[in-house]
Amino acid sequence: MALQSTELLRASHSWDGATLPAYPSAPAELVANRMVFPVGEKTGWHHHTVINFGIVEQGDLTIVCQDGSEHTFHQGEALVEVVGTIHRGENRGTKPVILNMFYASTPGVDITVQHPELG
Repeated sequence: MALQSTELLRASHSWDGATLPAYPSAPAELVANRMVFPVGEKTGWHHHTVINFGIVEQGDLTIVCQDGSEHTFHQGEALVEVVGTIHRGENRGTKPVILNMFYASTPGVDITVQHPELG
């Protein structure tokens, strides 16, 4: 069997259509996170400061922006997350969501800023 390669994502816009910001001219730091959302779980309201993208390994993840816009990503789908837009992730499905996210950052930068004041 031969090696197979399938491009899962190539994008210059986030899922909501916003153009991604330019990369900073600083040393690079790549961050990879695996998140597991139990059924019914929601993240707190937050925003990201850097370009990030991911793949839904299992389940259905709904991303809801503060303005009410939302999109559901299903198992196997790749997504480009919003940058600088306040949002949260929700598992409205019937099984846990496993999400693998990748961030293009620089050392010392907070990739996620929480907004607990929004409750």
